Amino acid sequence: MLRRIARSAVLAVLAVVALGTAGASQSFDRPTRFSVVVSGQGPPVVLIPGLATPGDVWDGTVKQLAPTHRVHVVQVAGFGGVDAGINKAEGDILPALVQEMAQYVAGLERPAVIGHSLGGLIALEVAAQKPDAIGQVLVVDALPFFALTMSPDATVEGATQMATMMRNQLMAQTDAQYSASAPMTAARLAKAATARASVAKWAAASDRTVVAKAMSEIMVTDARPRLPQIKAKTTVLYAFDSTMGLPQAAIDAMYSRAYSGLAGVDLRRIDDSYHFIMLDQPEAFSREIDAFVK
Repeated sequence: MLRRIARSAVLAVLAVVALGTAGASQSFDRPTRFSVVVSGQGPPVVLIPGLATPGDVWDGTVKQLAPTHRVHVVQVAGFGGVDAGINKAEGDILPALVQEMAQYVAGLERPAVIGHSLGGLIALEVAAQKPDAIGQVLVVDALPFFALTMSPDATVEGATQMATMMRNQLMAQTDAQYSASAPMTAARLAKAATARASVAKWAAASDRTVVAKAMSEIMVTDARPRLPQIKAKTTVLYAFDSTMGLPQAAIDAMYSRAYSGLAGVDLRRIDDSYHFIMLDQPEAFSREIDAFVK
């Protein structure tokens, strides 16, 4: 499954502010890399989308949680048609996102953090950086080192060349080529037809420079050494479908090995789904959300 996600990144992508003034920290400047829309009342839950994906991907989850929780939906600048802002400037995106997200969650009362893909990696990094600030973490179809989708023996050094090549290929595309590649990308990331349409639309609307930069940074970020620092109870949902080219046992083993450094992690496979579990298997995902917040 995730090997296909990595290949899809070669084509295009791997994936109005209500800034949490009720419950968010006022001790630091507003985030510059993302905005947040807040709704509902109750214990805080932060939802972080993946690469080239807007906060809209969490619409079903917001509807489910808002009656009982204060839901903070993150929108990364440059994804899904939102202005790229500072994320299009020179400099790394991922470390800045992690830093600003760590500051944001520190202003909440031990929130639950749910992240998909890139959002899952950010959730892990924040939980390691602020181990006492987060109540629990739900990672949705993300590895602590995405290059493992290429090889179980992947290293940061080895992934750097591939990441640079992928970034250069994406930046060499014309806008028309980039938009045209979105449906092909979506076909590898979402199984349901309606889900594919949404993913393709979001990918095509995302800023190509931001996507390329973030994608290459994901590929060379290995969070495994920092997993032992995480204190929050962590659940990992990962997708499997028989059409994706790898046997179930191989997917299970990849996730088990990748998260071996995180004590007490709960690994839960969602079958008959591609990368966008919340869109391909909404009922199963909803049940997992219920179990997670309870």
